[in-house]
Amino acid sequence: VEPWRRGGGGGARARHVIINVGGCRVRLAWAALARCPLARLERLRACRGHDELLRVCDDYDVSRDEFFFDRSPCAFRAIVALLRAGKLRLLRGPCALAFRDELAYWGIDEARLERCCLRRLRRREEEAAEARAGPVERGAPGSPACAPGPGGRLASGRRRLRDVVDDPRSGPAGKLFACVSVAFVAVTAVGLCLSTMPDIRAEEERGECSPKCRSLFVLETVCVAWFSFEFLLRSLQAESKCAFLRTPLNIIDILAILPFYVSLLVGLAARPGVGGNKLLERAGLVLRLLRALRVLYVMRLARHSLGLRSLGLTVRRCAREFGLLLLFLCVAMALFAPLVHLAERELGARRDFSSVPASYWWAVISMTTVGYGDMVPRSLPGQVVALSSILSGILLMAFPVTSIFHTFSRSYSELKEQQQRAASPEPALREDSTRSASASDDGSQSPDGNGLAGASAEGPWARAGPT
Repeated sequence: VEPWRRGGGGGARARHVIINVGGCRVRLAWAALARCPLARLERLRACRGHDELLRVCDDYDVSRDEFFFDRSPCAFRAIVALLRAGKLRLLRGPCALAFRDELAYWGIDEARLERCCLRRLRRREEEAAEARAGPVERGAPGSPACAPGPGGRLASGRRRLRDVVDDPRSGPAGKLFACVSVAFVAVTAVGLCLSTMPDIRAEEERGECSPKCRSLFVLETVCVAWFSFEFLLRSLQAESKCAFLRTPLNIIDILAILPFYVSLLVGLAARPGVGGNKLLERAGLVLRLLRALRVLYVMRLARHSLGLRSLGLTVRRCAREFGLLLLFLCVAMALFAPLVHLAERELGARRDFSSVPASYWWAVISMTTVGYGDMVPRSLPGQVVALSSILSGILLMAFPVTSIFHTFSRSYSELKEQQQRAASPEPALREDSTRSASASDDGSQSPDGNGLAGASAEGPWARAGPT
């Protein structure tokens, strides 16, 4: 009979089990395991041989009647707290994702975590998923696509091109490329503003082309040519063209560049004597609307602005909060619009609030504390409704804003740390290797038998053998 089955040297061993997890020795009662069953520890009692036992634990010391598991001792402390107190909490020390793996190893369901700790774990999982997908989307240094690897001259050329196009800190060429790109965005914004001046719009409607109009067209052509060249360079350095075309910033580039070429082709098609074509005349309005998409060029600044990237990441992470804010606004709008219509139209005989749909506009403007003044309640009941809508709008808008602010602050800090790591990857690697080396040295020098001590390679479980 195996010693762990017969209890070894006394009844105490039959009632207790000694677990050594990464040097942390814990004595537990078998009754505690029965009250809160763990799949892996419960399997120890069912083992009928040393070989079967080693499939459950990493080793077994016969002299000490001690089971050894080469796992994280920090995570095991939370599991011990679960066995003794019946509550499983996510500790602040270990990584949340590593703690999830430890729970899976010991056979504990994540649902046993306390609600606050489970929310923290889910949030860490979402952040880790975004961190894995984020560098690939942005083409940032440190992403898998940017990692050095074999591939010869083509791969080396792609990496150099990627550094120039996506990383201004890579050298003088990257800084120059970023400055030129930002300058063209600024010039495009100025040209878009000038093209809306009344005299230039009148010339376009009459079909005339003055020197001002021609200069703006040349300016727009040069800017679009640069943006097209930049888009071509980014597509060349991308390893996966499908993933490249699915990224939000590249979609914005396509929507901003494409209308210029479409309007140019339509203009060339309408020139050779087919001016009476009604289809082309109707297409003029569509083309003018498409040209208004040039305002999307401003979004290209997100490639070079950490704050704009943080804003985009915040919008993505806070989709639920924005949906909740919209829900609050819609419910309050559906409540106050009929009330103010009743108070003003029926009781006050005012014509401003002619219908409930017309009152929706007033409700939105009042709850967001904008107050244009185009629709003003005059009666006393209407003013009471207006006061209620304004106060409720302030409260309802404030609820999700706090969460959105904290998400923006956290997103900005994460992107800033990622940018700093990308700027100096080698020192970070050296620091990590130094920490791991010092941790291994501390573990090898710790005395055996202490609750937090690391075990040496020649520990008692290494000498254990089948009985």
